[in-house]
Amino acid sequence: MKIYYNTTQDLLHIVFRESKQVHNERYNDDIVFDVDSNNKVVGMEILEASTYLDAQDIKNVKVTEEKAA
Repeated sequence: MKIYYNTTQDLLHIVFRESKQVHNERYNDDIVFDVDSNNKVVGMEILEASTYLDAQDIKNVKVTEEKAA
């Protein structure tokens, strides 16, 4: 997973998995999903990200893996 934050455009882009062929599906005005040819979500973009998230939280991302019960 890769997380990109563009402070100038206030755009957060999260890539869950790389894919060569992606199309966009808009969830709402500010949230767009990147979908591969198998209709799997491989990424998402949040426009005006600071409206939804604190920029400091974006910079301090911590990845935690939970084990299945």
